[in-house]
Amino acid sequence: MKQTRSLFRRFLKGHFLFIFFPPIVLIFFSAFVGFSANGEDLNTLNQNTLNQFYFMLFLFGFIIVAFVVMSWLFFLRLRKRLTRLQEVMSFSANNNSFPKPISVQTDRMDEIDQLGSSFNWMIQQLEDSRRREYEGELLRHRLIANLSHDLRTPLTILRGHVTKLNKESISLEGQNSLTEINHTITRVGDLMDDLLSYTLLTSGKHPFGPTSTDIVRLVRASVAAWYPVFEEKEIQLDVDLPAEETFYWEADPKWITRVLDNLFQNILRHAAEGKYANIVVDVKKEQIIVADRGPGMDNSSYECGAGIGLSTSNYMLKKMKLKADFTSNEHGTRVTIGRA
Repeated sequence: MKQTRSLFRRFLKGHFLFIFFPPIVLIFFSAFVGFSANGEDLNTLNQNTLNQFYFMLFLFGFIIVAFVVMSWLFFLRLRKRLTRLQEVMSFSANNNSFPKPISVQTDRMDEIDQLGSSFNWMIQQLEDSRRREYEGELLRHRLIANLSHDLRTPLTILRGHVTKLNKESISLEGQNSLTEINHTITRVGDLMDDLLSYTLLTSGKHPFGPTSTDIVRLVRASVAAWYPVFEEKEIQLDVDLPAEETFYWEADPKWITRVLDNLFQNILRHAAEGKYANIVVDVKKEQIIVADRGPGMDNSSYECGAGIGLSTSNYMLKKMKLKADFTSNEHGTRVTIGRA
């Protein structure tokens, strides 16, 4: 067990011994002088008393000055040690990294050394926790990537059998079942793609290149690309984009397009029965608004199919210092994208 010593006890011991020891010596000295002065005349006694007064005055002055100097040196040393510890902590906070361990006396530890030892132990625990978290995250990413790859083969086989059965002569009910199976296979494949995309995104595999982006122009291009798909599904598309005004975000154009693609895809998958989509760009508020008249996000189909895609979109928006506010009920869903 390490031997400990009290920093403040040492301070009190040194300073109070220094204060009380000289007066005790002075008392003995005064008694000796007084005893030896019994046989002297009055003038000599008065002279000795005056000399004793000056000596006491000098002694107490010396004690006060020495006490102040010793206290100043003690607290200056204490301040240097605390400042060094504070600088190590501030460096980690400013550089978003773990601080370096500080040196401590291991033979005899005072309160400051114990604080430094606890600080070093905390750093070690945080480093171990980060290493375990990184290993777990790496294992999870590898597992998801392998799982997504391995599931593609049975899905391809299932789709092949569905294609063969479609060529056979079966009842209308069987044909409807095959259509639903084929639709389910497609949805599972899309979910796997979303899961793999989210895994690659959170692991830093998707490059992030923020630049000054013309939002109105980007939304117009995205709507133009999706317009034939909405038209094919007979979804009324209500678009309100400014003709001349615009605003700019410091964002990655590919990521913004990916977020819009996810929102449009969710309308097709889960809100197509509403037959309506509203896309608005508000230049004054610097917002992108996407709304539909579907069953809302509380619908089980929406919850099962859109969670991963929305998580991916939210992660991208947060990275670009943006946010998406969702308002949903049984009459539809409204998504507002703006600055965080």
